[in-house]
Amino acid sequence: MNRRIVAAAAVVALVATGCTDPSPSPDRPRTPSADFQPGDEGIGDAYFPKYGNGGYDVRHYRLVVKYDPATDELTGTATITAAATTNLSRFNLDFVGLSVDAVKVNGTNARDKREDAELVITPSAGIVKDSEFTVEIGYSGKPQAIQSPDFGEGGFLHTDDGAIALGQPESASTWFPVNDHPSDKATYDIEATVPKDLTALSNGIPGGSSEADGWTTWKWSEKVPMASYLAFLVVGKFRVETGEHKGRPLFTAIHSTLRPGGPADQSMAQTTRIADFLETQFGPYPVEAYGGVVVDDDRIRYALETQSRPVYGDVFFEEGPDTEVVAHELAHQWFGDSVSIAQWRDIWLNEGFASYAEWLWIEESGGLSVQESFQREYDSTDWEDPTADPGRAELFSDAVYQRGALAVHALRLAVGDDDFFRILKTWTAEKKNGIATTAEFITVAERVSGESLGGLFDAWLVGDKAPEIPG
Repeated sequence: MNRRIVAAAAVVALVATGCTDPSPSPDRPRTPSADFQPGDEGIGDAYFPKYGNGGYDVRHYRLVVKYDPATDELTGTATITAAATTNLSRFNLDFVGLSVDAVKVNGTNARDKREDAELVITPSAGIVKDSEFTVEIGYSGKPQAIQSPDFGEGGFLHTDDGAIALGQPESASTWFPVNDHPSDKATYDIEATVPKDLTALSNGIPGGSSEADGWTTWKWSEKVPMASYLAFLVVGKFRVETGEHKGRPLFTAIHSTLRPGGPADQSMAQTTRIADFLETQFGPYPVEAYGGVVVDDDRIRYALETQSRPVYGDVFFEEGPDTEVVAHELAHQWFGDSVSIAQWRDIWLNEGFASYAEWLWIEESGGLSVQESFQREYDSTDWEDPTADPGRAELFSDAVYQRGALAVHALRLAVGDDDFFRILKTWTAEKKNGIATTAEFITVAERVSGESLGGLFDAWLVGDKAPEIPG
């Protein structure tokens, strides 16, 4: 996320939890009371203990939704394929606002109840550890935004001509049932039906559209595992540009109220050029599509790295083209999307590297050198706030973004350019489609460079005074 305009917020670290009982003896059959236990109602992260759920790992979401802006009514069916990580008697999904109409587990009716933002599902029989199971949930109603005291309004927002479902960390749970934590990544198929004069936009490879009875159905497929907060749905009147780049589809949409050929168009036109440059710095482009979405809504005063197709608030383009924000969100395709955080306290692994990508792009574009950007930020930084483990309320603070970028460049100065870029490319290759922690990054950096770097990272990520600049 680029939060130079506003912040929206975080989620938590996945640890698959639950009871792992020994197999019963042949003459003692399984019973729910003896062998099966409920999955935990949260992942257990210190920042967000109720986010995500324990006892299973989602493999795939198939989402079929229909939305009518005139009535603000949404109906949907979510088919979730998952694998049990323990013997489950029941399990939870994160889901807010909408009503549940029916639930089936492995094709059989299941019981469900709501407990605040949790949907608790009890199947007709226990689910055995390591087995794959499917959950089908029908739901409907008027979607609701989430109001967070720390991060403001997010999730499903009704707009003048449609809707925007977007934000960190909880946007997904406002429009489909989900294991809402970035460390439980899954693939997605999304099918959205809207009135025929509107466009429904989402992640991944576009599957085309079809019309029937005054409605248009748009299909999208994200085949690269994706964190739930990156899933988005935007409905409205858009100008759409399609194409292909390096064998991958290019799909860009700009709201029809924004001037054709204006700053938003000019900025989006640089998407593939910037992505190609970042490939030279970070390694092969890690997702299967290119593009971007620019919305025109005063509530979206940020940009978010929604996988394969970042969403930008038009505020970035009010005074002219802004390719720095494009560089920031595209860098997240490597740092945050492909390599996702295992715990939200490590959010600097996303934002520090994306902010550093802005400095790289500024230099590539003929502006300040990276060293000049570093020195300017170093001279103005307040070193009291830590970058690693910043605390829930500070997840989107300057300490995470700008001090995070300072730490990245300090590593470069300490190990030299050859080892530095080898570290970045090793990291994005070895952790591709996975999750990671700060400790793991330090381990990779030390292995590739052959240097002991613990003291350097301590000083630049958590020290409370200005560190000495390496070299």
